[in-house]
Amino acid sequence: MSTAAAAPRTGAVLADLLPATRTRDMALVLGGAVLTGIAAQISVPVPGSPVPVTGQTFAALLVGTALGARRGFLSLAVYTLVGMAGVPWFSAGSSGPGGASFGYVLGMLLAATVVGALARRGGDRSVPRTAATMVLGSALVYAIGVPYLALSAGLSAGAAISAGLVPFLLGDALKAALAMGALPAAWKLVGRRG
Repeated sequence: MSTAAAAPRTGAVLADLLPATRTRDMALVLGGAVLTGIAAQISVPVPGSPVPVTGQTFAALLVGTALGARRGFLSLAVYTLVGMAGVPWFSAGSSGPGGASFGYVLGMLLAATVVGALARRGGDRSVPRTAATMVLGSALVYAIGVPYLALSAGLSAGAAISAGLVPFLLGDALKAALAMGALPAAWKLVGRRG
């Protein structure tokens, strides 16, 4: 890899450090969709909630951050469309549109795009900025997922928050902590090599 391809630059995301080709972009988009689908299979039921704890939100935020807004959106769009078409890679091997947790999938489309845009502005290069990026991404997932849950399951706003937000806050804090360690460390490593 040449120094130009390896050196971090302003406005770059981690994926930009690979040599630029259409094949690279297609592979990254498909890889991001597959990673999200695999992470969705890490699924733990939450008592009293139709929404399980999964790895898919964490994967979606990492995909958006590492790939940038455009490729992150495309990855989550592929994940969403293929799952809607019947591939069982939504949480716990489910597929198809609808269901109580489908709003979270839609929220991940928006979140991957926004965190990707923030990463391009350096939102993943320090611990505090990564924390803010991950918190905002998670908030966007909930901003769509919780109202969708309320509508699809016939829950009041308070019940939807209790079932679709509160049980997940600790896990989200742990996921953000992982990202806060991994993403800035990746940039430091790349900076040393560049």
